[in-house]
Amino acid sequence: MTKRITSLFGIRYPIIQAGMIWCSGWRLASAVSNSGGLGIIGAGSMYPDILREHIQKCKKATNQPFGVNIPLLYPEIEKLIQIVIEEKVQIVFTSAGNPAIWTKHLKERGIIVVHVVSNEKFALKAESCGVDAIVAEGFEAGGHNGREETTTLVLVPQLCKIVKIPVIAAGGIGTGRTMLAAMAMGAEGVQIGSRFVTSEESSAHINFKRAVLKAKDGDTQLSIKKLTPARLLKNKFWEQIARAEMSGASEDELKIILGRARAKKGMFEGDLEEGELEIGQISGYIDEIKPAADIVVEIIAEYRSALQELKPI
Repeated sequence: MTKRITSLFGIRYPIIQAGMIWCSGWRLASAVSNSGGLGIIGAGSMYPDILREHIQKCKKATNQPFGVNIPLLYPEIEKLIQIVIEEKVQIVFTSAGNPAIWTKHLKERGIIVVHVVSNEKFALKAESCGVDAIVAEGFEAGGHNGREETTTLVLVPQLCKIVKIPVIAAGGIGTGRTMLAAMAMGAEGVQIGSRFVTSEESSAHINFKRAVLKAKDGDTQLSIKKLTPARLLKNKFWEQIARAEMSGASEDELKIILGRARAKKGMFEGDLEEGELEIGQISGYIDEIKPAADIVVEIIAEYRSALQELKPI
């Protein structure tokens, strides 16, 4: 395995748990960090005081590095940034916004910054802003996604070719074999979200976890493309969005359907009909709820086994 990512974060394995809204609290982040990966607290679904509480609890639960994911379009972004600085968080993953606004501010305070991108343009922009690494998130990923719909298989080697900083692959990765494939394409680490949604420590509602276990091939689709594209598990809400998009609904009309707290209703409160259920394509592979530590061990074991199976041509 490459050492640039493990050295950058001070971790044993180049496995990063994605900072997923409503699923990535301090319990999951600390469990992944204690297992040798990098746990991430997802600040996108937290009020500022709740984020501070999760950071403080994570510090007590692990003595290993962990980070915070901050969506840059968050309405109270200044408060979140101030909290991670005050709480001396050492690693911040930014997403959904312009990295030029906060990267320098964070790095001047000694914070490692990683930005999530879905195309070449923003990869180069993030690198020029001084980020330490980028996450190349392909079309297969859950949650908010790129409009270009570029797959991980295509995106990762493209970005590895044009940037000098480490690239972390994301989207469709949740096993040792997919991790090995990402590394073979040039990635120096992997970010995994959906597989950790069904961990015991995930703060996702048990109804949502069980829905993910039942998911089959084709049960997710990239939706809400006129607003902020998100890969969703198909349900009654998804059907409303799909019909509206097919009929040419405007952004305002889609916003009315989306309403407020739709993701919270689905992923955190467990409303499988009216809630927004963000999950990746790899959900069709997941069939068990287990501790995060077991997931990390399983991925690393499969990675090493698959690596041994490969023979030179």
